[in-house]
Amino acid sequence: MGQVVIRNIDDVVLERLKARAAEQHKSLEQSLRELLAEAAKPSRAELLAEVDRIRAMTPPRKPGVQYPSAEEMIREDRDTR
Repeated sequence: MGQVVIRNIDDVVLERLKARAAEQHKSLEQSLRELLAEAAKPSRAELLAEVDRIRAMTPPRKPGVQYPSAEEMIREDRDTR
């Protein structure tokens, strides 16, 4: 795992972070780790872009073509064994 060192944090900010961590019965380090993990989560726009990318990999349905259901495909596969 990586490490980060942050210098010159304002004393007021540091005290508030320590107080918040203490209220949650956590160490300052654990509290900051969780804050950073939350901040690093993908944004809504990034998630929607990923959904669009995945959808683009699926070919469009052809009109008039009857596609088998998942249940039918599973039964067909089981019958071949």
